[in-house]
Amino acid sequence: MAVGQGIPEEYVAGFVRILDGVTASGRRAGRDELDERRTCGEKAAEAGYGLRSLVGAHLAATRAALGGRITPDHVMAAVEQAVDAFAEGHERAQRLAVRQEEAARREFIDDLLLGRSDLGRLSERAARFGLHLAHAHAVAVARGPEQYEDTGRAIRRVEAALTGRFGDRSVLLSTKDGLLVCVASGDEDDVLDAFATQARAASDDCGLVAIGRPHPGAGGVVTSYEEARGALDLADRLGFEGPVLRAADLLVFPVLARDRAAMADLVLSVLGPLRAGRGGPRPLLDTLTAYFDSGCVGAEAARRLNLSVRALTYRLERIHRLTGTDPGDPVQRYTLQTAVIGARLLDWPQRPL
Repeated sequence: MAVGQGIPEEYVAGFVRILDGVTASGRRAGRDELDERRTCGEKAAEAGYGLRSLVGAHLAATRAALGGRITPDHVMAAVEQAVDAFAEGHERAQRLAVRQEEAARREFIDDLLLGRSDLGRLSERAARFGLHLAHAHAVAVARGPEQYEDTGRAIRRVEAALTGRFGDRSVLLSTKDGLLVCVASGDEDDVLDAFATQARAASDDCGLVAIGRPHPGAGGVVTSYEEARGALDLADRLGFEGPVLRAADLLVFPVLARDRAAMADLVLSVLGPLRAGRGGPRPLLDTLTAYFDSGCVGAEAARRLNLSVRALTYRLERIHRLTGTDPGDPVQRYTLQTAVIGARLLDWPQRPL
């Protein structure tokens, strides 16, 4: 049987008994009675009933029990006690449900990004969080000046902005190793672009965002996540400033780094002679890096190095004499530039090869 607000009688019956007792005897509600109200509030929350409807049902039961009589103060005090205890139990159950949901979400995120769970089971769990792993997904990773936290202001701000713009699209936000992670459908570039914008805004435009390529299936999420993390690693090793890096634009670098032995041989063969330069290889290597990063425009490279164009030209000529490779020759430039990239990937000359 349901009472007011469509609430089953079982959630209000104990409350009515308290009212009958305090009305007849003038006593206050007992500890056991209030504990029973807390337990009943927990059960109502677990059953999915909203607190507003439950409170309304309790007030309706109060009016019915009193039957229009003038209400003594002690009766209203008992009402206040009983309803407060009921609401406390309801809120306690809600907090527990939130913690359990967050724990399940965290476990799912870890399994999803690390690929350490049965794919069939992972796909079933993904539906609970709005993801359909049979489709392609892409992962974006944001790194800020400080580590992101699950309950931090930044993730709440980004989540609110994405939800407000895209509604209930399949977007999953979380943190991993101090990074902010966004998993989205592979055909929704606008979601990942918005994530990049909001993540940087949340870090006062000081962050760096990397976006992996879309890949199908649960394993595709892992692959895209690893690509995004790899792009951040390349940014550190090669000095990319971003603010947004796309793994699709950086595919040549993993290829170059795949054969370490061959790359080390190229670096030593082509750039090894720079060790005979004044001050060692570092000044000349920095000159080549600035020259290639500026699109081989001498004036721009000189500006980046705080040199005159004449001094830059002298350094390039010195490199040509030492290595036998001309940075200004289009054919020879490719070998020299590849060796410079290899030196940055292998952290040479800081680390011996």
